[in-house]
Amino acid sequence: MANSKYEYVKSFESEDEVMYPNLIVVRIDGRNFARFSEVNEFEKPNDERALNLMNSCATSVLEKYPDIILAYGFSDEYSKILSLIVSFFTSLYVAKWNEFFPHVEMRFTPSFKSRIICCPSMEVLQAYLAWRQRECELIICRTFHPSIQVQTFVIIYLLHTFSGHSKNQYNTCFWMLVKSGKSETEAYNILKGTQKQEKNEILFQQFGINYKNLPSMYRQGSCILKTEVDETVKIYDKESPVKRSRKMVKTVHSENIASRSFWNDYSYLCKELGCFEQNVNNIKHEYLKLFQSENMLLPFTWIVIRIDGSHFHRFSDVQGFEKPNDEQALKLMNASAVAVLEEFNDIVFAYGVSDEYSFVLKKNSQLYQRRASEIVSAVVSFFSSTYVIKWKEFFPEKELKYPPNFDGRAVCYPSYEIIRDYFAWRQVDCHINNQYNTCFWMLVKSGKSTREAQSLLKGTQAPEKNQMLSQLFGIDYNTLPVIFRNGSSVFWDKVISLSHLQGWHFLR
Repeated sequence: MANSKYEYVKSFESEDEVMYPNLIVVRIDGRNFARFSEVNEFEKPNDERALNLMNSCATSVLEKYPDIILAYGFSDEYSKILSLIVSFFTSLYVAKWNEFFPHVEMRFTPSFKSRIICCPSMEVLQAYLAWRQRECELIICRTFHPSIQVQTFVIIYLLHTFSGHSKNQYNTCFWMLVKSGKSETEAYNILKGTQKQEKNEILFQQFGINYKNLPSMYRQGSCILKTEVDETVKIYDKESPVKRSRKMVKTVHSENIASRSFWNDYSYLCKELGCFEQNVNNIKHEYLKLFQSENMLLPFTWIVIRIDGSHFHRFSDVQGFEKPNDEQALKLMNASAVAVLEEFNDIVFAYGVSDEYSFVLKKNSQLYQRRASEIVSAVVSFFSSTYVIKWKEFFPEKELKYPPNFDGRAVCYPSYEIIRDYFAWRQVDCHINNQYNTCFWMLVKSGKSTREAQSLLKGTQAPEKNQMLSQLFGIDYNTLPVIFRNGSSVFWDKVISLSHLQGWHFLR
């Protein structure tokens, strides 16, 4: 970060740490997925392609993050780790869409939100899994082993179109009745008060369906986990083969992922997370809600959601972005920010530079009851989704080599003066970094090595950099595009349309 008199605003930032040695569960839920599934005409009550798309995204998350062990989820459900994973999952969902729906154009921007549950023991985790398999959601866990200092991440993902075995059974009956000609109200009244056996009889007698013969993915969900397998390899032709262990991602189905037998069948789960001592029954939601971390943001404060590209240096290199600034890449960021303001009415202003964007929520916002994890994850997810969807609009000739992801955080600022200084700090940072990068890349393009360019710029001040650009390269820094020098702002104007202003100056 650049040094400036506005850096005091960093003192309002806080780290949302969880006490060691807790197990952290990050639960991800689809936002507006009822509408998304309707618009994209998903098959009711279960769309196998949509479920497989979710499975594929969860698998890719396990493959990207080496320490993630297991995923369990169903339907549309799968602070820094929270935002990173929900962002990557969302980007994958959009990027993989055509693989599973090659003839269906995505007609609604998908996004997800997530929240934290802290599990102080394996017993609490077991209870949570048992509850969620009945309710069927996607969960992501992060574990802290008491015996070692390494942090391990776990994704727990159960796949089902609606929630839980009982609800899937209900929905199967409901949609079969609707498809047979009943209205939704009639189907609701027929099923009202029916028990499990009665629903089975309706399915069998009226539609010839044995519920137990339906695909296990619909009834039980999907569990995606890592296992260890031994493979024989030969390092050199003349030497004897040796056995090596490697991690493999596997998809399985089970009636009870919280049972001792399931857990013991996969020794890698016990090795990385621990074992279940006994089976559990009669889990109460009220008990598990005690472990849900709310992290409510202070009332009547300006909420800033700042998102940053994760490993965007590598991403920009792989995608061949122009150095020091790629105007199309910046415009893609701006377009994604515009979409965020259109999606979230409580966001009143945004400022962005490079791979960073800050979004301001109004002081009296009650978005998600001011729960930090849900606000951050929803904004980051929608931004990520839009970025991938709009890629071809700004880079029609470039293939997106791999899905990008972003991390995010929420910070509360108590007064207008401090929120003004926050944006002044970000804009000063933009100017200092851009001026340095412009000099650096012009030197590199002229034939200097990166080390030589760094050495030439070390200790130089703004006037010296301007002089270097003018004398060596004939560049007047102050005439460079304002989007490079001052960043971009997005806000609503008085005629109920969205304005995008490049280089709006905060220091007035």
